[in-house]
Amino acid sequence: MLRNALSKASLGRSVSGRLASASGRHAPGGSKRLASQLVEPKQPEVVTDEIPGPQSKAALSRLGLLQDTRAVVFAGDYQKSVGNYIVDADGNYLLDLHCQIASIPVGYNNAALLKAAQSPEMASTLANRPALGMYPSKDWGSTLEQAYMRVKPKGLDMVFTTAHGSDANELAYKAAFMYYAKTRRGGTEGFSAQEMSSVMDNVPPGAPDVAILSFTAGFHGRTFGALSTTRSKAIHKLDIPAFRWPRAPFPQLRYPLDKYSEENAAEESRCLAETERILHDNPMPIAAIVIEPVQSEGGDRHASPRFFQELRSITKQHDVLMIVDEVQTGCGATGTFWAHEQWALETPPDMVTFSKKMQTAGFYHTREMVPDQPYRNFNTWLGDPSRALMTRAIVDEVLERKLVEQARDTGAYLKSHLEPLAIRYFRVFNSVRGEGTFLAFDCTSAELRTELLHLMRMEGVNMGGSGDVAVRFRPMLTLTKAHVNVFITRFESVLNKLYQKHWPR
Repeated sequence: MLRNALSKASLGRSVSGRLASASGRHAPGGSKRLASQLVEPKQPEVVTDEIPGPQSKAALSRLGLLQDTRAVVFAGDYQKSVGNYIVDADGNYLLDLHCQIASIPVGYNNAALLKAAQSPEMASTLANRPALGMYPSKDWGSTLEQAYMRVKPKGLDMVFTTAHGSDANELAYKAAFMYYAKTRRGGTEGFSAQEMSSVMDNVPPGAPDVAILSFTAGFHGRTFGALSTTRSKAIHKLDIPAFRWPRAPFPQLRYPLDKYSEENAAEESRCLAETERILHDNPMPIAAIVIEPVQSEGGDRHASPRFFQELRSITKQHDVLMIVDEVQTGCGATGTFWAHEQWALETPPDMVTFSKKMQTAGFYHTREMVPDQPYRNFNTWLGDPSRALMTRAIVDEVLERKLVEQARDTGAYLKSHLEPLAIRYFRVFNSVRGEGTFLAFDCTSAELRTELLHLMRMEGVNMGGSGDVAVRFRPMLTLTKAHVNVFITRFESVLNKLYQKHWPR
């Protein structure tokens, strides 16, 4: 009955949708439709026997002469992609629940973002990109206030803008190390002659042996410092020299949570005790910890607010900074603008990094994290004004359209359909988890996950995995219950196909 109801709610394309998505994309009268005039279809449309199709394969063949394409899924057509639907080079329309690895906030070819992209202000920033640390525009402070500070995490009144998520974490680590050294010097300015000479040989005391503590299965990026704190997959780290920094265990919770409350509480207590032991006993002093609210690349691993509250208390007791990596969880998908808001911390984190859905990157921080001298946490660009203008438009859309609240409501609706399906199709998937639309489940094997993702794509739904067996939902904030109905109809179709193939009656 559910499937029949969902099918009725997911009728074929409207006439206007067909006009917007048909090959050639011509509006009535013969004039070519602008991207801002595209209309989102009512449901997916797959026109090839395989994805990637022949046009995608041809594009990737050309691209493969210039770049490594082995991780590519298909070639996109971003002039025709619209709303929650990505279009590939072959004209397949896919409901996108992966969204450029969680990076599209308010839909493809969003009218407000296109307007911002075409503004004279944008043209000026693109033609005259400034070195922001030395020659910011007269309006840069206003742009920061409008793009970032309206949604700043509680207690963090400054922002450091960067290029990407790895960069944001890397520069937050530098800020932590400089703060650590400054406090150990007693706050005095200047460096000793020994520090000045030894640092040029990469040895103490100028280059001190100090660490960032990260957690098992965490992912914080692929630059050198960030990669040393990444613990998700070996392939990310192999052959790259790394800092000898420690890692602590992250809770591995069991689901459903209400069934395993005692076991999960014991698991979190074990991880907290081990973390405190490392902070106390590690031979290398620890300047900061870095942790994700949800270990997004490590398999969508969660912990309770209590875990993070006690972790914050431990860091305060040991005079260690807390960096919260919200590169993937930030900007509303969890049902609050910042996922760590749900922890209700008595003392806010010292730094919060961001990127992805914000369409720019950086970290929020307190004034204490500013280095004692200029040019220390510094580079030529220090972010990009053109991206900040896009972030401003994104924040406008999120706040004006109440998209955080929409993500919370739509996510609850999606989760309410996933949980009973996990019971019915337990041989395929289990452990539905998450908040807002930032949801996930585990497949019963890696091979089954690969098969499921492929079949979903052929049904017109683009999804992605995380960790060894997890499937993650990373839709746009504009996802609605109607989109969920479209997904559920196709998901149940794929589940039935898997059962018929692997467990025939």
